[in-house]
Amino acid sequence: MIEENKFDCPVVIELAGVEKSFADQQVLAGVDLRVCEGTTTVIVGGSGQGKSVILKHMLGLVRPDAGQISIFGRDIAKASAGELKDVRRDFGVLFQNVALFDSMTIFDNVALPLRERTAFGSQQVKARVEELLQMMDLPGAGSKYPAQLSGGMQKRVGLARALALNPKIVFFDEPTTGLDVHKSNEMYRLFHHTQARVGYTAVIVSHDVPKIFKLSDHVALLANGVIQGQLTPEEFQRSENPLIREFVETTMGPIYSSEREESALQ
Repeated sequence: MIEENKFDCPVVIELAGVEKSFADQQVLAGVDLRVCEGTTTVIVGGSGQGKSVILKHMLGLVRPDAGQISIFGRDIAKASAGELKDVRRDFGVLFQNVALFDSMTIFDNVALPLRERTAFGSQQVKARVEELLQMMDLPGAGSKYPAQLSGGMQKRVGLARALALNPKIVFFDEPTTGLDVHKSNEMYRLFHHTQARVGYTAVIVSHDVPKIFKLSDHVALLANGVIQGQLTPEEFQRSENPLIREFVETTMGPIYSSEREESALQ
C-alpha cells in the first residue's frame, strides 16, 4: 500500500500516473508526486530505480509514455517547444557533474545565463555575478578557471549559475557526489541558506541518506517504478511501509534500528 502524507500547500509540480519505458524495460510504472511551493522535496531510492528519469521528466528532457506532468498548472508532457522554453525560464539546475565550461572563467560561467537570457548591460551582469559569488563565499574567484578550484568550490559555482536568473524552482541531481562528508555538510548548509534567502522550491535527487533528511520537508521513495510514500522526514523514518522501512534500515544502519527498538519500549 502506498503511503501518502496529506498536506495542504500551493502545488507547483505535480506528476500523475507517469509511466516510462526504455525498450522493453519499464522504469516508471505510474509515478504520483506533488511538490509544494517554497519547500524541499528529496527523491531517494536504490541505484537504477529511475530517480534521475523523474528529474528529466520534470525538466521536459523526456516525454512520458503516459500520465501528466504539471508545472505551474501547465502540462509540460503536452507542451510545445516554445511553451516548454517559457516554463523553463523559471528553472535552475545543478547537475551532478556541475557542467562548468573549462575554457571560461568562473565569472563568465556564472554570467552565461544573464548574457543569453536577459537584456542586462555589462555593469548589471558584473554586479549580479559578484553578488552571487559573494553569496557562495567565493569573493574574488571570478578570474579563476574551474580547474583551479576544488570540487566543492566548483559545486558552489554551479549553484551560483543555477540561481543567476532568480528561478522559482531549482533541481539538484545528486549534488554532493564526489564530496567528502565535511564538504557535503557545507553544501547542505549552503542549500539551506540560499533557499531561505531566495525562496525557491527545491527538488533534490540524492543518495546521501540520512544527511539529506535535515534539509528536506518531504522525502519520496521511488521503488518498483512508483513513489512508495511522500512523507515528512520524521514520518518517513517511522513508516511501516515494508519498502520504506527496508530502505531506511539499509541506509541508516543499526543505529537507526536500535533507536526504533528503544522508542517502541517507551
